Amino acid sequence: MNCRLSRPAVLAFAALLACAAAQAQDKPVNLKLSSWVPAQHPLNPSLIAWADDIKKASGGTITATMFPSEQLGKAFDHYDMARDGIADFAYVNPGYQPGRFPVMAGAGLPFIFANAKGGSAAIDAWYRPYAAKEMKDVKFCFAFIHDPGTFHAKKKILWPTDIKGMKVRPATSTIGQMVTLLGGTNVQASAPESRDMLERGVADAITFPWGSISLFGIDKVVNFHMDVPLYTTPFVWVMNKAKYESMSAAQKKVIDDHCTTEWAEKVASPWADFEYAGRAKLAALPGHDAYKLDAEQTAAWHKAVAPLEAQWAGDVTKAGYDAKAVMDSLKANVAKYKAGL
Repeated sequence: MNCRLSRPAVLAFAALLACAAAQAQDKPVNLKLSSWVPAQHPLNPSLIAWADDIKKASGGTITATMFPSEQLGKAFDHYDMARDGIADFAYVNPGYQPGRFPVMAGAGLPFIFANAKGGSAAIDAWYRPYAAKEMKDVKFCFAFIHDPGTFHAKKKILWPTDIKGMKVRPATSTIGQMVTLLGGTNVQASAPESRDMLERGVADAITFPWGSISLFGIDKVVNFHMDVPLYTTPFVWVMNKAKYESMSAAQKKVIDDHCTTEWAEKVASPWADFEYAGRAKLAALPGHDAYKLDAEQTAAWHKAVAPLEAQWAGDVTKAGYDAKAVMDSLKANVAKYKAGL
């Protein structure tokens, strides 16, 4: 029997052996993944699945341990935790730090996104060219959003003028600017701290996605829910630079292959489904009112929040960017991925 291999087959086999040998020589790496949401939050299984795929692709040389529920540090600190190596990967809400990430704040403007699946692909594709400058302290992996959130309050909010005099916990600095514009007072609190703030009367309302209202127990303290896709919160998944640089070339490639627009959408999708389903569940709870706005009320909201984009453009221009080009790119990607209202 002739067992000779053709030259292409020999080359392919040699490449396979070389790859296996390279993986065998790679030093084992264990990544600390930090997520500030509770363990049962749907984002965490997605990130664990992402890490499991990295383990498989690296031949087992890259493993990971997930630390949920602010085990490694507070939600507000996660960007700096990735920068400083307290975590190797960190889940960051850039809007928790007003003024620090002006470009990314544009994705938090009201009435841009209709859904989180295409929306996550859109925000990731849009932000990649800006991440190296705006988030230069870390290695950017990907960006994503949650399904559109809205006002959840102790009283019914129908008109923009209803916000005047209210104390609101905003999701991001951009939404905080909206609250200020409408005459409300901002009460700063991370998602895990929000129920306590509302329970103690420190805040009257919160901007939050639907499913997470019940997940964080906030449904026990607010029962009026404005059923409009008001805003989304932009998030990033970022890596400690030194940890990345300590890896072999083969391991770096595995990380790079998992820091893509495709992975942004894949990781965000189960969370998107969870938040979307939360709307019906919340509306069905006894004593809860999930109400629609009429055409006149909706138009009033669009008109009331319009100045926010000009305010954002001013901040972005001061930071050295072409605000029009940045926003045009965001809107183009939203259209490309069919994620707009």
